[in-house]
Formats: sequence, structure tokens, C-alpha cells
Amino acid sequence: MIDLSSEVQQAKSRFGIVGNAPALTAAVQRAIRVAPIDLSVLITGESGTGKEFFPKIIHAYGSRKHSKYIAVNCGAIPEGTIDSELFGHEKGAFTGAVASRKGYFEEADGGTIFLDEVAELPLPTQARLLRVLETGEFLKVGSSTVQKTNIRVVAATNVNMASAIEEGRFREDLYYRLSTVGINIPPLRDRGDDVVLLAKKFALDFSERYRTPSIAFEESAEDILLHYRWPGNVRQLKNIIEQVALFEAGNDIDTSMLKPYIPVSGMSFTPATLSPEGGAHSYASERELLFNMIFRMRNEIDTLRATIEQLDHGTSATASFTDATAVDELPHSLVKFTPIQDIIRPLQRPAQPESEEPALTLEDTERETIRRALERNEGRRKATAQELNISERTLYRKIKEYGLE
Repeated sequence: MIDLSSEVQQAKSRFGIVGNAPALTAAVQRAIRVAPIDLSVLITGESGTGKEFFPKIIHAYGSRKHSKYIAVNCGAIPEGTIDSELFGHEKGAFTGAVASRKGYFEEADGGTIFLDEVAELPLPTQARLLRVLETGEFLKVGSSTVQKTNIRVVAATNVNMASAIEEGRFREDLYYRLSTVGINIPPLRDRGDDVVLLAKKFALDFSERYRTPSIAFEESAEDILLHYRWPGNVRQLKNIIEQVALFEAGNDIDTSMLKPYIPVSGMSFTPATLSPEGGAHSYASERELLFNMIFRMRNEIDTLRATIEQLDHGTSATASFTDATAVDELPHSLVKFTPIQDIIRPLQRPAQPESEEPALTLEDTERETIRRALERNEGRRKATAQELNISERTLYRKIKEYGLE
């Protein structure tokens, strides 16, 4: 066995990969081993685990390192235009095609193309991709001239491919072509102390980038980080730590400071186990995460409403919100950083019996949550999908379904 330990450490340092978990180290080592050999590689793992780093390692350590590297998010391209994006089109091939255009496979000729969320490709596009992998040939949209490309394909997915094949959503022959070599990225909950290392790195990066006072984690806070399930993996951890680094700048973070930033639904103090499908992505799991976030928001609103009702019974706003008991009842981040007028104003309304409040369906609540997230992110769908911890394709589908265009 070739000793790749020094190269593994070098690759981790070069691409900003933090962690010493054996499964992570094995994945980096596998990427380095396959890099010099022109085989197709399929990278699997849950959403947010950092799959995007491994195609870069394969390209950088391979013979094509001086040629182009193009990354394509297949889930973010509408189904009607994805063939044109990948393979190009001729002038007049469809409405709006005012000139010929090269696709990614032509642009990256001689180099490497990374197909992220490859399981989201439509079946007709899968057939085109299979032809490229088998013969190196493709046709532009609207053309009958066969073109050749010399390209290495690295793909990634968070979908359970066995289920996708069984349900007819992914071609079995294409799967075997893509997965000549497979690399699995472990979920964050299986990486042990890496969680704390990553948290400290993200906190330090944030402090240096925005010149804010640094934070430190007490042992009790580290215990929460280690035992939380992290359904959004590294991406979710980074999001939470950046919030903590902003609002708790300069503090030593203990349990009471950290808990308000972590969704209550995932607060488990026993090590989490993988799902029967191996932790694979599914729309059902995304919907569950979304609902958990919605229910947490509603609980916070109920707490605020209860406090406001106490104000209506004779206690002044100033007195109530400076009283330690009332403050303890509010969500930590809201009490400390949100002007109280901004909290009370949108929630104050004439009291009415609870039975008279209109019942909201899950669909109504989901629609409103997505609408507000889009507003917060100024319509940027990628940022909105990351905030809601769902894929961009799922977000597009929901926007269309609820008429939020």
C-alpha cells in the first residue's frame, strides 16, 4: 500500500478541508489515488457534507490539471434548457436562440467537468450523457453534426441511487458508467471531534473576515455541538456558527448562549444513527426539516404573544421587558438584539378567542415560510434554498406550485 499521508494532509490544507475522521481521510486518499487515472468518479453523501471539494482534488492531482475545470449544478438548471447548457445549441434551434452557443462539454474539452446533483438530470439528458461517456460524442441542440470531446466526468449526488434506479428516475446503465470509482463522504454526525474543529475554524474565519471580536467555546457548548444531529451537515454548522460569531462576538460561548441558535427538533444528546436508506436525500426529509423550522418559529411567536398579553393586563412595556422573568421567556437572540418595538408592533392585535383564529394548513404555512425566505434573500433562490436547507430544484418546484414567481 502506498503511503499517501503527506499528500492527504497537503490536499486538506490546499482545499480547506478540516477534520481527522478516518472516513474523511479515506475519502481524500481515494480521490488522490484515482486522480491520475482517467476514470469516471461518482461522489456520494448527504447534502452539505462538502462533496464539491473532491472533484477539485481529482482535477488538481490528475493529468488534466492545466486544462479547464467546469462545475455544473444540474439541479439548478431548468429542464427545458439543460441540454443546451451542457451540449450547446445552433442558431434558431429554439425560440430565443439568436446565435450558436458552445455547451459545457465543448468548453471543457481536454479538461474536467463536475456534474453536481447529477440525479436531477431529466431522462433524455441522461441518454445524451451516456453517449458522451461511452463514445465521447454529442450533438448540439438543433444540429445533426456529431462532435467529439475529450473530457473527464466527475459527478456527485445526495440521492439514494438504488432507489432512483428502481423508481425509474435514473438510468441503471448511466449509473454504472458514472460510478466506475465511488467516493462516499461521511455525514458530519459521524465525524466525531471534527465538529468542534470546524466550529472553531468557522468562528475564526468570520472574526478575521469581518474584524469582530473572536468567540471561544466552553466545554458545555462543545458537548451540544458534538451530540446534535446536524441534518444540514457542514453547511448548517457554518451557518449557525456565523450567527453565533456575529451576535455573541467577544463572548465565551456556553450552553445558554448556543442553544437558541440550534433547532430544538434536532437537540438529541445520544449519538444519531443513519436512516435505513443510509442517510440518503429525499424530498420527504427536506419537507420534515422545513416543517420543523416552521413549528419552531410558531413556538417563538406564541411566546411573544403571551408576553404581549401580559402587557395588555396593566404592565407597562418598559417594565415587562426589563424584568428578568419576562426576558427569560423570550428567544435569546430576539431579546438581545431586536428593538422591542419591532417585536411588538406586528404582533399586537385585538384579543380574540383561540377558536376564532383561522386554521392554517401545512401547505399554507409552507408557502408563507418560502415567501418570507425569498423576501429576506431578495429573491436569490440559491441563498433561499440554503437557508431552508432544501435543494434548489425543490425550491423551484415549490415556487411554481405555490405561484411565488
